[in-house]
Amino acid sequence: MSRNRIAIIVGSIREGSLNRKVARAICGSVPESLSCHIVEIADLPLYDPDLDNDPQPEPWVRFRREIADADGVLFVTPEYNRSIPGALKNAIDVGSRPYGQSVFAKKPAAIVTASPGALGGFGCNHHLRQCCVFLDMPTMQQPEAYLGHVSDEKFKEDGSVSDEGLSKLLVSLGQAFAGWVDLIRAGRAALAPDPSGSGR
Repeated sequence: MSRNRIAIIVGSIREGSLNRKVARAICGSVPESLSCHIVEIADLPLYDPDLDNDPQPEPWVRFRREIADADGVLFVTPEYNRSIPGALKNAIDVGSRPYGQSVFAKKPAAIVTASPGALGGFGCNHHLRQCCVFLDMPTMQQPEAYLGHVSDEKFKEDGSVSDEGLSKLLVSLGQAFAGWVDLIRAGRAALAPDPSGSGR
């Protein structure tokens, strides 16, 4: 059985990021139908259209290639000032340009926001959903994933989740996203032109 390749983009570039721990935990709990890897964004120069002339910055080329090769994208991010972290917004800008050449288009997506606070990154989650609408990314609506009260104490030293409630939630999110990716890709295959020309 072929596995869907999932690019995980973590919105925090902080060493020891809680959201990176959440991302790794989700990656470790997804069904066998998904193959996940984290796509790094910390080294991406700020988007400047003038840099889109050859040669493009190597980190841009690398990032765009990794997203283009993916079958789906999982965003896992904190909230900064009730919105999207700057590094993540820059990654979105880099991947969506030049205009008409977005590497995000049509890729099924899901958004997970996690925070030590009670709101669980609600503002960022919905701002990011607005971006996904323009990026033409079919984004999973349910289950919603605003993870509040997430702390280092909920993870073991090896990065695994020590909190049973959080562990079950992350497993359910991974399973739901796997089903979403399968649904979107199956629907796209059903709408693809018949290569035989029979129309069946």
